[in-house]
Amino acid sequence: MTAERSPEPTGFEPPPYPYDRLDDLRKVADSLDGGSVDLSIGTPCDPPPVAIVEALGGSGAERGYPPSVGTSAFREAASAWLVRRFGAEVAPTHVAACVGTKELVAGAPQWLRLRSPGRDTVLYPHISYPTYAMGATLAGCRAVPYESLDTIAPDDAARALCIWVNSPANPTGELTDLGAAAAWGRRHGVPVLSDECYIEFTWDEPGRTILAEGTDGVVALHSLSKRSNLAGARVGFYAGDGDLVHYLSEVRKHAGFMVPGPVQAAAVVAFREDAHVDAQRQRYLRRLERLAAALRTFGIECARPPATFYLWVAAPDGDAWALAHRLATEGGAVVSPGEFYGPDGAGHVRIAVVQPDDRLELVARRLEVSPAD
Repeated sequence: MTAERSPEPTGFEPPPYPYDRLDDLRKVADSLDGGSVDLSIGTPCDPPPVAIVEALGGSGAERGYPPSVGTSAFREAASAWLVRRFGAEVAPTHVAACVGTKELVAGAPQWLRLRSPGRDTVLYPHISYPTYAMGATLAGCRAVPYESLDTIAPDDAARALCIWVNSPANPTGELTDLGAAAAWGRRHGVPVLSDECYIEFTWDEPGRTILAEGTDGVVALHSLSKRSNLAGARVGFYAGDGDLVHYLSEVRKHAGFMVPGPVQAAAVVAFREDAHVDAQRQRYLRRLERLAAALRTFGIECARPPATFYLWVAAPDGDAWALAHRLATEGGAVVSPGEFYGPDGAGHVRIAVVQPDDRLELVARRLEVSPAD
């Protein structure tokens, strides 16, 4: 008698990348005179300062392998920036470089599960950047969204490998009580990972870091992609709890993760100079207010967010894809339906004001001449 073979387990199939689903909207928007204006992804369009670009080509650091944890100059510059801009003192030895913060967002659950194999749950905001949930999936963990800290079930807290917070928040622009998040993590013995890459773009109050609450049990992630228009350079850092930073940096070292030496040299220049960031803040604030005003003329309720360069706009009838199609058809704008950021985001669209002023003005004029419903 032949034993029946068990069916092979189903392997992981990557879902469609969310932004690849916008191709039809791009075709619609491209049909307008002047073409489409892509406001779907937070890709900076403005040039970084010349000194930063010159550092990329003039450091001589391309000749050798860069330190995975970051050069001393890089770690000292990042540490000094935290003190200067946000009053948070973190020793350079508790700072480490990463290949853009998305690399760490996606990879941290894998590395932390090696450290704590008895835990299998990643907690993340219910409306948020999709890589928090995907990072949990890639690590074979449970991805559990939460609306607020007090809604987290005790069993989920007991199984939590880490909890993500994101302030300022992508896509909503909201600001989180980081002190409460740090306290929750310490109370439950759960590392708090705080994604703060929009910290320089707050409009009603100064930017805040969880590191100002002390470093015990917390790690903050920071990026030069938004701050200094260096998204293509892929450079950021993580800082905070010395044991957590050391563990993550040692695991990543074995895996060969390292920011190229010339990029680290450019990052040092970027972190030491704030005037270009202040100028960029004014650009984004102006663009947010201009496009929000055009949307109101178009008949869409829209307020400037408290932070980030995104407008988080409710679809009047709850149909985000229909609103996205209207904005493509009448404004030539390609925007992201809110479901990309979790089921609770459905009914909204996210609009990134990351195109040059003349392109945003083109969208604004198109909307202002279209009849409101």
